[in-house]
Amino acid sequence: MHFLRVAVGVVYGLSLLSGCNNKEKATTVEKPIEKVLTEKEKIKIRKEINADYKAMLISELINKKVRAGFNGSVLIAQKGIVIYENAFGFSQDTIPNTKESKFQLASLSKTFTAVAIMKMVQDGQIGLDNTVKDYFPKFPYDGVSIRGLLSHRSGLPYYQYEFDVKVRSKKIFPTNQQMMDWFANAVPTPRPLNQPDHFFSYNNTNYAVLAALVEKVSGKSFDDYLREKILLPAGMTNTFTGVSKNPMLNLNKTIGYQNGRKLEKDFYDDIMGDKGIYSTIGDLLKWYNVLKSESILSKENLREMYTPRSFEHPGLRNYGYGFRLWVNELQQTDYIYHTGWWKGYNTIMFFDLREDFVVILLSNKYNRDVYNVKEIVNVLHGKEKQSTLEENILDQ
Repeated sequence: MHFLRVAVGVVYGLSLLSGCNNKEKATTVEKPIEKVLTEKEKIKIRKEINADYKAMLISELINKKVRAGFNGSVLIAQKGIVIYENAFGFSQDTIPNTKESKFQLASLSKTFTAVAIMKMVQDGQIGLDNTVKDYFPKFPYDGVSIRGLLSHRSGLPYYQYEFDVKVRSKKIFPTNQQMMDWFANAVPTPRPLNQPDHFFSYNNTNYAVLAALVEKVSGKSFDDYLREKILLPAGMTNTFTGVSKNPMLNLNKTIGYQNGRKLEKDFYDDIMGDKGIYSTIGDLLKWYNVLKSESILSKENLREMYTPRSFEHPGLRNYGYGFRLWVNELQQTDYIYHTGWWKGYNTIMFFDLREDFVVILLSNKYNRDVYNVKEIVNVLHGKEKQSTLEENILDQ
């Protein structure tokens, strides 16, 4: 198995926690998250990466997306320098989007769920080869490991389809624990799609179950665990689960639109893990800094997450633990990313740890062009290197 060959062992200076005024208690991070650059350093790096020229080219590319209907926020950074940042369109009705607008991350939320699980692995609270039944004895499927859930190789049925009649007829907004109870008590038991670890099959059930496991093992709600162990240590004070009781969730919160129609709360919106996190472009830059600095997870655990694990259908796209991977012909990881779509929202966070850049687009009016980052990536590499990306990165 080939591993991502990147140097991510750099220490990144002062922690973002010093700038966090939140009164909630945060777990101390193991390494600093982000280096605070001096003005002299910023000028030097901007010149080295040709930031002004790249900003001009990227601005033209984003304006083209806006003309094609893009409605949302964008942030693109490289080597600690924000090259481009802007917001377009409306968050709801006549309220404009801003850089502080909060978007439902949809499946991009899976990156947080995976890191939460790997944090529990790192802390010795859970094992990758343990099964769901080790924690939920009435779970009706044998041999479903934590590793299989993380890599979408569990073979489990889709929870949205299995319980849809019950949910919509009774107008229930189920939680993750209710979903687990339904699987345990359903008669007949919903048929699995396949045997565990038989092949890769992207499935929201995997990450909804993982969030339920976080709750079961930690004794906390998924919201509380994420906030205490990940969000507050990272200084991500503008990131919340959709079930958070914190009133700050609703400040600058957007609404999803599709086909010109405002979408109301969905019956499955209270199930977390597979979706459900709201965040801003600024907080997602902090999320990128968390990942590259090894501040919450060790280099070894991050390498585990970025290792390709599905080879049934050879190609450039693969999956690790909670991250989609763009691999080269040697099946080594070139780029790390995740996309998302849920009820009008579609999102992408795409990064390269070797050249230290991240591309973030968050939209609350569905627009397929959000996933097209090829030209932006080419600009960040410089004209001398063209990426191998296809025209669109599809949310599968």
